[in-house]
Amino acid sequence: MRNARAAAILAGLAVAVAACGNAPTASEPTASSSAPAGDAKTLEGVKLEIAAKWTGEEQANFEQVLKAFSDKTGAQVTYASTGEDTGAYLGPRIQAGSPPDVAVLPQPGLVQQYADQNALKPLTEGVTKEIDTNYTPYWKELGSAGGQVYGVLIKAAHKSLVWYRSQAFEDAGVQPPTNWDELLKAAQTVADSGTPPFSFCGASGWTLTDLFENVYLSTAGPEKYDQLSKHEIPWTDPSVTTALEKIAQIAGKKEFVADGALQTDFPTCVSKVYGQKKAAMVIEADFVAVTAVQEGAKVGEEAKYFPFPKAGDTSPVVLGGDVAVAMKDSPGAMALLQFLASKEGGEIWAKLPGYLSPNKNVSPDNYPDPLTKALGQTIVSAGDAVRYDMSDLAPSAFGGTDGKGEWKVLQDFLRDPSDIKGAQEALEAEAKKAWK
Repeated sequence: MRNARAAAILAGLAVAVAACGNAPTASEPTASSSAPAGDAKTLEGVKLEIAAKWTGEEQANFEQVLKAFSDKTGAQVTYASTGEDTGAYLGPRIQAGSPPDVAVLPQPGLVQQYADQNALKPLTEGVTKEIDTNYTPYWKELGSAGGQVYGVLIKAAHKSLVWYRSQAFEDAGVQPPTNWDELLKAAQTVADSGTPPFSFCGASGWTLTDLFENVYLSTAGPEKYDQLSKHEIPWTDPSVTTALEKIAQIAGKKEFVADGALQTDFPTCVSKVYGQKKAAMVIEADFVAVTAVQEGAKVGEEAKYFPFPKAGDTSPVVLGGDVAVAMKDSPGAMALLQFLASKEGGEIWAKLPGYLSPNKNVSPDNYPDPLTKALGQTIVSAGDAVRYDMSDLAPSAFGGTDGKGEWKVLQDFLRDPSDIKGAQEALEAEAKKAWK
C-alpha cells in the first residue's frame, strides 16, 4: 500500500535535502543527549519490545528516540521490524499469544480491527492526558475504537503539496498559485508555452485518492470529509460532484496532462517532471523530494513546491501517518507510549532526518532543514482542519486495493473525466460492498 511505500521513500527525504545543500551542516544530535539528567530509573530491569515497519535510516533514527526513553527510565527496549506488511507480521504473533509490548500501525483502520480482536490494551489515564495536551481531538479519535482510546499518532507524512520544476514556471512567466482559479490560469499559461502542466501518476491509484482528498477537504470542509470517510453520506452526494468537477477542470483538458497518465506510476510521474522534463508539476506528498533529487534536481532550486491550492473555503492539509498501540498491559508499554506522545519525545525525533510530527506542541524550529520546517509549520497552522488520508480510513477493499474500489474508479474517471455521475455511482456501489 502507498503508506508503506511513502514511509520507505520518506526515510531518504532529509538525506536528499542535505544533498541539495538545504540542511544544516552541523552534525546530527544524538537522542541520548536530550534525556533529562538525574531522572530516577523507574523502569530499571524492565524489558520491552516494539514492532514497526521502519528499516534502514528510518529505523536507526527511531532507535535514537527509543534510546532516549531508555536513558530516562532504565527500560531495555528491543526494536523489531514488521516489514511492509504489518498485519502479516502481527497476526501470527497475536494468535500465538506473544505480541510485542507496543506496535506501530501504518493505518488507523488497524486500530479498530485489532480492538475487535481484543488484541489492544486501553491507554492509561497518563497516556490519554498526554494526548489531550499535545494533539487535537481529531487525532485522539483516530486512535480510538468503541469509545476507548488505544493509540497515539506518532509520525506523519504531508500529502497536500504540488511540486513544480522552477525552469518551466520561469519559461512560462508564472508564479506559484494560491487558489484553484490561479492554478488553472497558471496551468493554461504553462500549456501555452509548450509544456504539459501536470504529470499524473495514474497507474498508482493511491495518488488519485490523494488528489481527490485534497480537493474534497477544501471544497466540502472537514465535517463533510469526516462523514464521507465513514460512509455516513453517499458518494453520490453533491459535495462529491463538486470535487470531481474541479478535478475534471484539469484532467479533462488534453493539453494539461502529460501523455500516458494511466500508464505512469509513482515515482515515474516525478521523473517526467524533473528528469525527462515532459511536464511542469506533479501533485503528491513530501517524499517527492527524494525522486526529484535522484533525477538531478536540487530541492529549493529546480525542485520547488507550493501548498495545495484552495479549491474552496478550506486550505487542505491531508496527512498519512503511523499509530502506536499497546498489545501488552504493562507499565513499561504505557510509559513508552506516554513518552512517544509527549512534547519531549516528539522534539527528540524532530531533530533527526525524515520525520514530521502531528504533535501540535512540537515546534517546527526543531526540524533539521528548511523543507521539513516549512511542512511542520503548515501542520501546526492548520490546527483542527488537518485530516487523515481518507482512503486509509476506509476498508482496504475500497480504499487500499490495486485495481479495485476507489483506486479503480478514479482511474476510470481519469480516463473519462466527463462522466462524473457514472464515477459517483461506481464509487457508491463499491463503498456499499466494502461497508457491510
